Amino acid sequence: MNVTIVLSWIVALLWIALVGWVGYAALRSYRKNPLKPTVPVAIALGLAAIILTVFNSGLVFIQPQERGVVISALAPEGYRQETLQPGLSWVTPFFETVQVYPISYQTYTMSIATEEGQIAGDDSIAARTADGQEILVDASVIFAVDPEQALRVHILWQDRYEEELVRAQARSIIRDVVSQFTVNEVVSTERFTLIDQINAQMAKVLDENGLLMVDFVLRNITFSPEYAAAVEQKQIAEQQAQEAQLLVEKKKQEAEQARQEAQGKSDAAVIAAEGQAQARILEAEAEAEALQVQAEVLAQYPDLLTYVYITKLSPNVEVMFLPYDSPFIFPLPETGTSTLTPPTE
Repeated sequence: MNVTIVLSWIVALLWIALVGWVGYAALRSYRKNPLKPTVPVAIALGLAAIILTVFNSGLVFIQPQERGVVISALAPEGYRQETLQPGLSWVTPFFETVQVYPISYQTYTMSIATEEGQIAGDDSIAARTADGQEILVDASVIFAVDPEQALRVHILWQDRYEEELVRAQARSIIRDVVSQFTVNEVVSTERFTLIDQINAQMAKVLDENGLLMVDFVLRNITFSPEYAAAVEQKQIAEQQAQEAQLLVEKKKQEAEQARQEAQGKSDAAVIAAEGQAQARILEAEAEAEALQVQAEVLAQYPDLLTYVYITKLSPNVEVMFLPYDSPFIFPLPETGTSTLTPPTE
């Protein structure tokens, strides 16, 4: 618990006890029954209350997330050069006071939503782009008091830095930077460039005034109703164009698939025809080679043809008897050219 708070409670209790004792003593005196040790007790309580009050007025406890600026009537400049660091410190009672500044992160939000920003109602920043479109920007600035510059912040701004420095500079810088980009660049291709530029300019301004720039958050961008309607129509048209393009691509793919199928069938037919032709050629070559072999065999064995002829007459005929001087019913094949002699009478 903070020591100064405990001492404050003790001092308050002493003053209450002093007032109560004096009142009780006055009541007893009024009733003709005065308290004998009234004055000594009152003096003791009074001295204790005064001493602790003075002592407590000189004690200052600085939290870890704070720094203290000492306003001193004893210093020529009116303040101490060194700020108070975290912990318990002592200042001259009644001649010095302490102004405490937080050094933790602080966020200042400007929003179109009525309950989101530091100021109730629409607090968005109206800015005009390079192509003349008006947009509404919602943004947050995250900053902190530089622990080494708390005295400078007090001298320049006191407790007004949030409204008069952070808010004012943020709105001005946002308008200036947005005016360098077209509306399409702000919402798409150059969004991060815009954020970086705002962040850099805000950091420079805050640093010059004893503050640290932590981050700039571009929360939202709102368009005018006319431009929002135009953007919506454009998006619809682009979506329709994309759907048409997809349909065209689908038709192209189907046509290409049909072409490839037809080409495949054509190639298969050509391959089949080539295979059949090659097979015929091979078959003809084989037949020619076989006939050549047969011709060579017949040239060596003329009677072989007669034998084959007889065996082909009937598979059941084993023996055939014919008159010696009678001609054959069917002419026998010969290896040479000959004609059958008709029978004579």
